[in-house]
Amino acid sequence: MTNKTAIIWFRQDLRLKDNPALLHAIDNGYKVLPLYIHDDESAGPWRRGGASKWWLYKSLQSLNASLDGHMVLRAGNAYEHLTEIIKETGAEAIFWNRCYEPWRMARDKDIKAALKERGLKVKTFNASLLWEPWEIKKDDGTPYKVFTPFYRKGCLKAAEPPAPRPAPDNIPLAEGPARYNETDLNLLPKIQWYRSIEQVWSPGEKGARARLDAFLEGGMKNYKEDRNRPDMENVSRLSPHLHFGEISPREIWHDAQARGMQAHWEKDMDTFCSELGWREFSYSLLYHNKNLMREPLQEKFKNFPWEKNDTALNAWQRGQTGIPIIDAGMRQLWQTGWMHNRVRMIVASFLVKNLRIHWHEGEDWFWDTLVDADLANNSASWQWVAGCGADAAPYFRIFNPVTQGYKFDPNGDYVRKFVPELKNMPSKNIHAPWETKDDILAKAGVVLGQTYPRPIADLKETRKAALESFETIKKAS
Repeated sequence: MTNKTAIIWFRQDLRLKDNPALLHAIDNGYKVLPLYIHDDESAGPWRRGGASKWWLYKSLQSLNASLDGHMVLRAGNAYEHLTEIIKETGAEAIFWNRCYEPWRMARDKDIKAALKERGLKVKTFNASLLWEPWEIKKDDGTPYKVFTPFYRKGCLKAAEPPAPRPAPDNIPLAEGPARYNETDLNLLPKIQWYRSIEQVWSPGEKGARARLDAFLEGGMKNYKEDRNRPDMENVSRLSPHLHFGEISPREIWHDAQARGMQAHWEKDMDTFCSELGWREFSYSLLYHNKNLMREPLQEKFKNFPWEKNDTALNAWQRGQTGIPIIDAGMRQLWQTGWMHNRVRMIVASFLVKNLRIHWHEGEDWFWDTLVDADLANNSASWQWVAGCGADAAPYFRIFNPVTQGYKFDPNGDYVRKFVPELKNMPSKNIHAPWETKDDILAKAGVVLGQTYPRPIADLKETRKAALESFETIKKAS
């Protein structure tokens, strides 16, 4: 039996299956000391939001159970805790899987150098992505700025992601220091607002696999078309599991390919895999643009005349805009910690274009309320909708939430679920109650301004104002 001990520093890789750092330690004869450090100190403004902290708490509980309670948990400065635990345990090596947020990369580089200087064996691995951000480049060596060539010419022509490795049959666990438990990390708020979120999700490796199985069994069929329908179950809902590394992207990629070919769902499978490609693209953008979270990739947007309107922002956040598809999406977010991707685009467009409120406000709200809040995805997607990012939707492309509602929630089922005040509205009127005759409203029990708000913005007028604002920065550039 070996006496060598390796610390496995878990981060956003909260799983045993296809975990390269863990498997490397076992392959090389080490006893394993599993460690998680909640390092808000180094994260600065990008410390986890409330919904993410709830998910992390549950995911750590799940992983700790899989490790028979042997997880060592700490909160605070990562380097200080690492050096303390190395001293206590005499660990000779430390292995971890890479993260790509700029603050983590800077911190990890310093930690790696310092630990190597102390004589430790340090090795890092890719557990989060199909391809490393520095691997996918154009022929001239520069990073891609447009998604389709990034994915089609870059990713799909690169080496195929390796097959996932199974979880180890036996993990030789080392004796460690005091372990503490998840409660000691202070991840849960005193007010238990997360109770409704708890009803919807099963964080952890088992929950992630069950979610993938359910999607491959039924949800992937017709994914290409029906993924845009918030009233249907044709999305994977894997994003929070992926963010926390409860399931390997390689496992999802290979299983989706196999299922798609077996069932002859090639178009659906290709569309789903391209969504994994968008995630890769977001990470590439963040890797090559360290200020993606705050700085518009298109310089001219630095001078955009954003509006400051706390009343409208608050109505948007609470799902009280008077525009049903917007309100349904924002309430889904608050109640479940998640929002359908098509609706994310609609609510974001309304905020940054109709209300002309800075995309930073939407980015920050999503960061705090999404269980799948992810720095790369969140930043790239808000820049995309705002028209200021790479391969962005042009600023003049302004989603009409009424048109979008009738197109993607044609029977109003999604709105009825999250905006019950409108449950008795006829389908043909449900997405525009302010344009509906009084007798129809009365029959549905809707009193505008009382039981349901009037719209906080005139869609035509605000669209016109947004385009006029855009003209000012076009002239300036």
